Amino acid sequence: MTAKKANQMEPLKAPYHLFLGCGDSELAIKTSRGIAQWNPDVCLGEIAGGNSRLSLGLPKMSIKEASENGAKTFVLGLANAGGYVDPEWVPYIIEAIECGMEIASGLHRRLDEIPEIKSAAEKHGAALHDIRHGYTDLKTGKGHKRTGKRILAVGTDCSVGKMYTTLAITNEMEARNFNVDFRATGQTGVMIAGSGICIDAVVADFISGGIEELAPDNDADHWDVIEGQGSLFNPAFAGVSLGLLHGSQPDIIIMCVEAGRDHIKDLPHIPAPDLKDCIDLNLKCANLTNPDVKLGGISLNCRNLSAEEGEIERKQLAAEFNVPCFDPMITGVASFVNIL
Repeated sequence: MTAKKANQMEPLKAPYHLFLGCGDSELAIKTSRGIAQWNPDVCLGEIAGGNSRLSLGLPKMSIKEASENGAKTFVLGLANAGGYVDPEWVPYIIEAIECGMEIASGLHRRLDEIPEIKSAAEKHGAALHDIRHGYTDLKTGKGHKRTGKRILAVGTDCSVGKMYTTLAITNEMEARNFNVDFRATGQTGVMIAGSGICIDAVVADFISGGIEELAPDNDADHWDVIEGQGSLFNPAFAGVSLGLLHGSQPDIIIMCVEAGRDHIKDLPHIPAPDLKDCIDLNLKCANLTNPDVKLGGISLNCRNLSAEEGEIERKQLAAEFNVPCFDPMITGVASFVNIL
């Protein structure tokens, strides 16, 4: 595969047919859900295999029906632990290839590593797009001061709403005619935006350099809103989070937290961090490449709270930290954008 730079992506042909897998985990289809919500114009339909009842509310189409209706790319809109291609999915992928579609995947396992898929793609001349792979032309981070302004989402943990928050902020800023770009750092964000870098697939030495390239020097009034990944307090993903903090050189961080989460996701033996400790550590680490970094807001995921409980907690956090506290799904992000 040709080496890719940080802001380069193999072009995906629209419209997409979104594959939701064969299971029953709503979380597993977060890639499909993200594409359908934030870039619905490219989504023709959906298909779930086996006995799965998962749905995004898109038109349900067989692979043949989708092809006949003009689908160009079969998107594996899934994210599973380990990022592997489930053997149960392979017949669907091969059928899509045989029906003339290209295949796009954001998983860690490369499509061409699976002999049946590789053989079918070669036979039918189908392109295989491995969104997470090919970033081999990156440099190490330098930490030089860059022009333009940057917002980075950070979190107390993974899966607390960093991508949703940054997309919502970008949309609000665009609606107000800010000079702004969303910078994707995960597979879902990259497929939504059409460019970016899957930072968790980059060799560790080049994480900060990749983000420097993703959000380079820009006009003085230009904002890059950078999608965050992981958490400094998650032992599995702290490394990528630190690289993002240094490479992003953020002027503003948005702390993302899920209300009521008492331990790190999938690690019940590790308690969730104290919010002030988490904010302080992120600011301290970001200070290395931008001594003027500040906390700009708290994005509170209130899915586990009642409406009344959420309103009370948002008010309490806003008062405690003296920044806007919002839930992008409930209140929107206007309170934060108002201060820019």
